[in-house]
Amino acid sequence: MAAPVSACPACIAAPLAEERAGNGAGSGYAGDGREARRIILSLPAIHCAACIAGVEAGLSRQPGVRQARVNLTLKRVTIEADPGTSPKALAEYLTGLGYEAYELDPSQISAQGLDKRGRDLLMRLGVAGFAMMNVMLLSISVWSGATDATRDLFHWVSAAIALPAIAFSGQVFFRSAWSALRVGRLNMDVPISLAILLAAGLSLYETAQSGENAYFDAALSLTFFLLAGRYLDHRTRAIARSAAEELAALEVPRATRLTESGEEVVPVAELLPGDRVRVVPGARVPVDGVVVEGESELDRALITGESDPVFAGPEAQVTAGEVNLTGPLVVRVQAAGQNTVLHRLAELVALSENARNRYTSLADRAAQIYAPLVHVLALVAGIGWYIATGDARLSIGIAVAVLIITCPCALGLAVPAVTTAASGRLFRKGVLLKSPTAIERLAEATDVVFDKTGTLTLGNPRPDDLAGVDPQALAVARALAQASAHPLGRALAAAIAGVGVKPAPVTEISELPGHGVRGLWKGQEVRLGRAEWLGAEPGARTATWLDLGGSLTAFTFTDALRPGAAEAVAALRDLGLGVKLLSGDSPGAVERIAGELGITDWQAGVLPEDKARIVQEMGAAGARVLM
Repeated sequence: MAAPVSACPACIAAPLAEERAGNGAGSGYAGDGREARRIILSLPAIHCAACIAGVEAGLSRQPGVRQARVNLTLKRVTIEADPGTSPKALAEYLTGLGYEAYELDPSQISAQGLDKRGRDLLMRLGVAGFAMMNVMLLSISVWSGATDATRDLFHWVSAAIALPAIAFSGQVFFRSAWSALRVGRLNMDVPISLAILLAAGLSLYETAQSGENAYFDAALSLTFFLLAGRYLDHRTRAIARSAAEELAALEVPRATRLTESGEEVVPVAELLPGDRVRVVPGARVPVDGVVVEGESELDRALITGESDPVFAGPEAQVTAGEVNLTGPLVVRVQAAGQNTVLHRLAELVALSENARNRYTSLADRAAQIYAPLVHVLALVAGIGWYIATGDARLSIGIAVAVLIITCPCALGLAVPAVTTAASGRLFRKGVLLKSPTAIERLAEATDVVFDKTGTLTLGNPRPDDLAGVDPQALAVARALAQASAHPLGRALAAAIAGVGVKPAPVTEISELPGHGVRGLWKGQEVRLGRAEWLGAEPGARTATWLDLGGSLTAFTFTDALRPGAAEAVAALRDLGLGVKLLSGDSPGAVERIAGELGITDWQAGVLPEDKARIVQEMGAAGARVLM
């Protein structure tokens, strides 16, 4: 009989997991009496319930494992195990079963259950929804013609359900409104709170007076739908936080360090620049560094977004968080722990999410005008009807109706819903929306400022011709270039390494951002960088210059336009946006790229601090700048 075809590739491993699990230790292991260790493994390949069963069954039979629970949504398994249990061994065991597994750092992950804010909103939303449905069922009898005592009974039962539910679920709005009123300002939650409280209060008054109409269902409906909007807004904000946590969790907590006496597993924090670490196939690179032995392919998808594996051989740069796919590598450490690119990227995402934003959201700006207008309108309506009829009860009802009808449900529900849908769509396309107001600010942009290298171009410049350059100059240039973070420096170092020239013994190397790299070679200062810094005349091509004891050598580069760059610039111009190009490159190179793209407003030789100043000056002049 043929084996069934599974839609989930990882499920092919499930029978093997069950078989191996049956050969392990007995189930129901209670531990060795010591406090359990929490281990979290990432399982990017799991897709269904069979995967969950296979992983949990396999782990539950492993020595030292007390409990294993898989979260299919987060694609993780959380394991409680004896203190001596090796996360690496468990990850290798699952990988051997066919479930790709990587260790995550538990200290860097906020468990889903710790999202108190989201859980609190969801609980209040559930209470409001349950109460709303019950009160609406009771209201059907009133709408169907119940009168006198029967109608009053249903109104009192509705009040008994609605008032506690509103008091509990509406606290989100009441607290926000009180915080605003206490400092003498209005926000969107002030008219929302007033509408809910007055609807409930008027309904209670009508019930006590045996009135025909009560509005408990309306008060609960307002509370429920506005809470739904608030929860969607919270989920939008949580995307960036979870992204920062996932990036931080990709940092490998331990590494295999090579010493004269052999190999030792040490915490990454103990590694120093110059140490050598071994990275086996299937493992994540624990540090930023340079490959000194071995050849392999690296998966950089989670770091750079590149979908294709990248070859890595001797002298190749590797970054923490990349996955070694095919062969073992020995990497010389350049940065570890908090100094890695991955850690700085996670900090950047977290900082962007937590930074205080000077931009006022559309909803809050509307509330500053909308709230006073609504209150005045309701007051005028109430007073006008009282003057016209002399009926205070009717006038109050009219005023409350105005507040309920004009309650800013669109701002409270539609804005978060649109933001959530847009952020999810962008996230699936590889764009992280780090601020709920980013889309609003993007819509207000009037000018777009581009950098050149790596933005409009591929950022992969290649030296034009190294054959005619003195080997001694190449050796010094490589020593300086491999210490640079600039794309031209990295490209030059890789190209010189490709022709077999070893780096010269240059010491005291330091990089001056925006200018270049300098060091000491045979007692004299050598420099590699911008033409202006070295006193050379910039040419028409992209170039970096080497000053070797007063002798200047130019290394020219060619960098192709990024696919789609011309179409993007044209589309922005068609939208009526101004397009400007700022680059630190030579005028000739910038003019050539600007001409190919049809950009007439460009500046060359601009340092990073000058770019920031120009953008600030454009903003001060009234432009809304996107860069």
